[in-house]
Amino acid sequence: MLIWLPLNLFSQNASDSIPEFIRLYNEASALQDSARWKESIPLLKKAIKTKDDYWEAHNLLALALVKTEKFGEALKALSKSEQVAPMNYETIKLRGITHFLNNSFAASKNALDTAAELAVSENIDDAELHVYRARLMYKGKAYKDALGACEAALDLKPRMWEAMMLKGEIRFDMKEYRYAIHDLTEALNNMKPEKTDYRAYKLRAKSRFEVGEYKNAVTDWDVYLDAYPKEEEALISRAAAKINFNDNSGAIADLDQAISVNSRNPVSWCYRGVAKGGNKSYEEAMKDLNQAIKLKYNWPVAYVNRAAIKMAVKDKRGACQDLEKADSLGSETAYKLIDQYCK
Repeated sequence: MLIWLPLNLFSQNASDSIPEFIRLYNEASALQDSARWKESIPLLKKAIKTKDDYWEAHNLLALALVKTEKFGEALKALSKSEQVAPMNYETIKLRGITHFLNNSFAASKNALDTAAELAVSENIDDAELHVYRARLMYKGKAYKDALGACEAALDLKPRMWEAMMLKGEIRFDMKEYRYAIHDLTEALNNMKPEKTDYRAYKLRAKSRFEVGEYKNAVTDWDVYLDAYPKEEEALISRAAAKINFNDNSGAIADLDQAISVNSRNPVSWCYRGVAKGGNKSYEEAMKDLNQAIKLKYNWPVAYVNRAAIKMAVKDKRGACQDLEKADSLGSETAYKLIDQYCK
């Protein structure tokens, strides 16, 4: 971490002791190097109390407050820094980041745009600035511009996994799933194991599902669920992937757990009904699909799947009634099945 020191300190005699506020600052900086953000805060506040115009300490305090999600306090610390050292690049960039993390995107854009102008005039190359500008562009759905900003970050810092991961998120939203898988894999390969961002596994699992790599999707969901074992979305998504390669019993186990987390989600009941149907447990499958429809009576997917179970038990009339209902709710699948089986 960069340690800012006032230039006039270097004019002191070697025998002079280091001022208390500098010592406190250096201790805090060392703590932050080990991500001990909270512990650094009282030291920095004490340094500022000793020397209120120590803008470097205000900046470092703001960084610690951002890392501990105290965004309002961080902005106050940055305002103090700007009073002493206006138009400082690091201060303005950190203000933009703080606003972004606090979901104040217009204020973030103003600050980051100013930081970008300063970077050009002061010949500063900063990959982090490009990434946060890319995140803003992504929020505004300016996907191509966001990808360009990510590439600019990677030109400066080729192993920057944050930029790689953001590229993966953008590619996913653009439905370029193969590219998303590549970028997310690169991000995971460049993360330190102790700092793994499991969202990369989650997004890669979704991308792999979209391209039909169901077993690989399950592998990613396995890693993600080891970290977040009770996340409902992950349990349902892993079950869906398992259904697609006929691991119906594995899907049922996942959906049992998802339903124990939230029994009001019709998707879990519907998918479990499909998995039970795949295991030819038709009576149990029907109960689950009935429950899905009870929870969401206007969901065409549940009617189509219940029709499949009814067809499997030779209830053609009931199946066609469900398909007609699904068709009335706008299901294109139901329309095709009616034409095939019910006319």
